[in-house]
Amino acid sequence: MVIMHILNGASVSNRSHLLHNRSQMRISIFTLILFLAMSCEQHKDTGSNSNNTSNYLSEIKKELTKEVPENRTLNLLFHGHSVPAGYFDTTNVNTFGAYPLLVLKQLKEKYPAAVINVINTAIGRENAVNGQKRFESQVLNHKPDIIFIDYALNDRAAGLDKSRVAWIKMIERAKEEKIKTILLTPSPDLNVNLSDPDNELEQHANQIKELSNQYNIGLVDSYSIFKKIKADCDCVADYMSSYNHPNEKGHMLIASEIVKYFVE
Repeated sequence: MVIMHILNGASVSNRSHLLHNRSQMRISIFTLILFLAMSCEQHKDTGSNSNNTSNYLSEIKKELTKEVPENRTLNLLFHGHSVPAGYFDTTNVNTFGAYPLLVLKQLKEKYPAAVINVINTAIGRENAVNGQKRFESQVLNHKPDIIFIDYALNDRAAGLDKSRVAWIKMIERAKEEKIKTILLTPSPDLNVNLSDPDNELEQHANQIKELSNQYNIGLVDSYSIFKKIKADCDCVADYMSSYNHPNEKGHMLIASEIVKYFVE
């Protein structure tokens, strides 16, 4: 009503000017709405792969359902420190009770016709800085279909900045080779208070989650699983074989999270 009153009292020139402004305003509003809609759609597409377990390995899951002679061997490679290597205490390496082979067992139950090769390049006491140095010669040389990276427990010694650089180098090389990559946040250390939001493991876990989002790749948030156990029953020790190595029960929790990428 106010606009019509102004138009009725305005000169022809002024009236045309006001109509022009109204038209420009409509165009601007339409443009803004269109921009916001496109931004939301782009954001949705970007987020559909990184932490969405149902979509990220969709092509791999198709391969797993194929039967001879159309199928092929799929290489799952686990790169990291003593936890994926299978150390339960300082001397005992329980290969069959560690999450890489627990994943294989669950996948074979789901995909009995699939040929799945698990490759373990993990080394005890190693951090991401050293793991990155052998990434080209000891990881990419295996031509993996999926790479799982688990170094954060030992990255505390290297610090956040150096660890971030190493993780980025590995992630970017894997992406260059078009290899699906899934990052793992740290499993527990009983000497670390998981209830403290500023503890070192939490800081590394947050950094890994940021890298997963930044590069639109997979994430298995082991740290959050054990943090919830701490909050629910304060019984994280029940899942540990030593102060910083999970037992088979703890490894099973990690394996079950990984398998979600293949079954959901």
